[in-house]
Amino acid sequence: MWQLVSSALACALLSACGAAENSKRPTDAPTIVSLNPCIDAILVEVAQPEQILALSHYSRDPKAASMDVSRAREFGVTGGTAEEIIALEPDIVLASSFIAPATRHALERLELNVAAFGIASDTDASTVQIREIARLAGNPAGGEALIDRINAALARPKNDVSRSAVLWQPGQIVPGRSALISELMAVSGFSNHAASNGMGQADYLSLEALLADPPEVLLIAGDAGGQRHKALGQLPATHIASFDPSLLYCAGPTIIRAAERLGDIHKEAAI
Repeated sequence: MWQLVSSALACALLSACGAAENSKRPTDAPTIVSLNPCIDAILVEVAQPEQILALSHYSRDPKAASMDVSRAREFGVTGGTAEEIIALEPDIVLASSFIAPATRHALERLELNVAAFGIASDTDASTVQIREIARLAGNPAGGEALIDRINAALARPKNDVSRSAVLWQPGQIVPGRSALISELMAVSGFSNHAASNGMGQADYLSLEALLADPPEVLLIAGDAGGQRHKALGQLPATHIASFDPSLLYCAGPTIIRAAERLGDIHKEAAI
């Protein structure tokens, strides 16, 4: 009898251990660490939560994040040091092309798969980037779903009237014609007033120059002295609107929010 009880207990314990192992067994999809806030925002859209071991610390900072900070806090976080990343034992590390060479070499010496991405300067480059991140995450369909959402946002019905606009970024600089945000402005019915006046990427636009030749629409995405000056109230023919700086620098799902905001401002300017 004791032998039967012992055998039954042993079987029960083995079954429990087996069930515990199965419950902890990782998914077949690769585990991932992201070191860049723009990549973070794409990754959370195309990967399963359990795949994401950590996002960059930037996505927990409202001033640096390109995604909802509360959502970013649902995931682990890394400061981007090689020691932190190695301890997490990811299958894939997604990084900016500006990753420190010493960090990249340290990771590659340990045979970690590092995929580096540049800045997507237009919507076509963003599409390529999304597809590659989704492929690495093992979810190409998720990438296509995100691309479809972006294309739908860019295809929203718009007023046919083109309006000259200046996007005054932090530090009173303006975007050049080749910047992603300039493409989104054009798609949303705005002509780049600064570029038409010969200004290029990151050129400084003074308050005096703006007042001397104002656009129809002024998008303020900074808080420098000139951008808060009371003299802006002397432009009755210019529609002035705030523009969240977090919409300026990343592609991916940020395009959706940026396009929606630009579309809303265009409608407001028509009233």
